[in-house]
Amino acid sequence: MLTVSNLTKRFGGFTAVDHVSFSLEQGEILGLIGPNGSGKSTTFNLIAGTLAPTEGSISFLGQEIGGQRPMDVCHLGIGRTFQIPRPFKRLSILENVAVAAYYGQNGRVSRQQAWAQAEEALGLVNLPTDAKASVDGLGAAGLKKLELARALATQPKLLLADESLGGLDEQEMDQAADMLSMIRREKNITIIWVEHIMGVLMRVVDRVMVLDHGEKISEGLPREVASDPRVVEVYLGSERVEIAETGEARA
Repeated sequence: MLTVSNLTKRFGGFTAVDHVSFSLEQGEILGLIGPNGSGKSTTFNLIAGTLAPTEGSISFLGQEIGGQRPMDVCHLGIGRTFQIPRPFKRLSILENVAVAAYYGQNGRVSRQQAWAQAEEALGLVNLPTDAKASVDGLGAAGLKKLELARALATQPKLLLADESLGGLDEQEMDQAADMLSMIRREKNITIIWVEHIMGVLMRVVDRVMVLDHGEKISEGLPREVASDPRVVEVYLGSERVEIAETGEARA
């Protein structure tokens, strides 16, 4: 579905992403991890069109998308969430998602279809579909769900989930992780998930890729990556991961 080859992004003399290559099969969940400043969000921004690559190629369903505008990338079938939700405060929850459904598909659906798709997306994330339900009543977990619903309403084939667990408590983290797994299963959406909270991510993803200082330092199954000495070194002092006999990751 997605092939990234020698992806590089430089800002002046600083290299944020350094010749990163990976591929993604349809239906996979790929976990993208690394310490702060490792290049995770920059990689997302390059795929989503927010930034143009300095070098390298990004191919989505056989089409080169590197350097295309974010709206065009979205219309091709790549949806994304953001670390910090920024809903339209004057719109209801349903209206926020309906706007994403309509404009995220380049007006290819009617307003009535956009409303229906918004209701479906809200149902997937367990948020109210009442047309009068206000954004103001949402806490951190609710805003993360709204962000996810807006991305899902664009009907993506590939979802870029950027730190969906930030600001959530342990129970909310588990619920959010289960939600991503359910969305993959029920909607057949391929997912790249950027996350700092390694323990929760590792029990959901199929594969893991690790960035450090813009370079890919490890890629493989969760158990393999968690035992990679370079990954342990990167996370030493902040977060260590132990893989239980069941294969579950624990932070």
